[in-house]
Amino acid sequence: MSQPKEPKKEVMRLTSLELENWKNFTHVDVDLQRRVFLVGPNASGKSNLLDAFRFLRDIVSVGGGFQEAVRRRGGVKAIRCLAARRYSEIAVRVTLGSSHESTRWRYELQFKQDKQRQPKISMERVTFDGETLLDRPDNEDERDPQRLTQTHLEQINVNKEFRPIADFFASVRYLHIVPQLVRDPDRYVGRENDPFGGDFLEQIAGTVHRTQQARLRRISKALKVAVPQLEELELWRDERGQPHLRGKHEHWRPQGAWQMEDQFSDGTLRLMGILWAILDKGGPLLLEEPELSLHPGVIRYLPQMFARIQQRSKRQILVSTHSSELLQDSGIGLDEVLLLRPNQEGTEVKPASDFKEIPELLAGGLTLADAILPLTQPEKAEQLALFEGI
Repeated sequence: MSQPKEPKKEVMRLTSLELENWKNFTHVDVDLQRRVFLVGPNASGKSNLLDAFRFLRDIVSVGGGFQEAVRRRGGVKAIRCLAARRYSEIAVRVTLGSSHESTRWRYELQFKQDKQRQPKISMERVTFDGETLLDRPDNEDERDPQRLTQTHLEQINVNKEFRPIADFFASVRYLHIVPQLVRDPDRYVGRENDPFGGDFLEQIAGTVHRTQQARLRRISKALKVAVPQLEELELWRDERGQPHLRGKHEHWRPQGAWQMEDQFSDGTLRLMGILWAILDKGGPLLLEEPELSLHPGVIRYLPQMFARIQQRSKRQILVSTHSSELLQDSGIGLDEVLLLRPNQEGTEVKPASDFKEIPELLAGGLTLADAILPLTQPEKAEQLALFEGI
């Protein structure tokens, strides 16, 4: 008699985000899909919205914590929205769920600074399936206010009941590959999982050999679309033991020609980094403008590539973009696109489905890019044409 199969473990993801007085935003309250595209003009806050998730990761990361997460961002004053008026406290609230249950966990953190400008928690709350597991300040916090300089989330001796949240936040990864850092021979200075690619080659080298080879084969196959001359991709160590990526290109010589990463184009290196990251199983992946240095013919297929890989990994991907080519994909849902629109009260964030005119424009035959991007264009962008040099 065969044993019954165990139910598949649900992959947790972010299902909603609420912000109050966080950088560009006086108030944000949006649902999050498994794939999210942030669209808005320059300085509207796309990076700052993604930074809310990085902030939660920094709280629970090794060498991090609440105080360090705030310090890295310049202190409470630098985080607080300039448009904040009466209500000056900063709040970050997220819900976590799965494909079948949109809300299982909810984490809420509210903070300010005291008279000595030290970050101080004014509220921390955790609920699971509607049951409250943590609600601070509590009696012990009242007796010892210094406890409010740390979250319970970051303290392993008190977070046992809700440690899955801490583990989930720790799995968040931000990526914005800077090709010059990958090429720099002195790039690796000990910082692990550098989001800008400083230890990208070390990450590949540190991966289990079998997994490493399988991923490089898949990446090589994908890269052939963007770089048709590329035949093979492999990890190679020099005489000092320094890891390198090298690719074999078709050449007039029968054996082809090998090139090292310092000869790869910016677009090739950035695409390699993105492909490696999305093949890596883990928590939410935050990508900043993945279209940079890529050909428009490649960019327009990125959303489909994300969707195909998500079918296997179930990994949530949140992308900031200015690219009209990326938004040409008809498979992108209106609830997957969040529009950021600055105003005097801070930047507002709404899903594209909230704008009545967008579905009407799509029904009229316009592409998603043509319907959405005009709503995010600066009002007087044409005045840049009047700029005169000295």
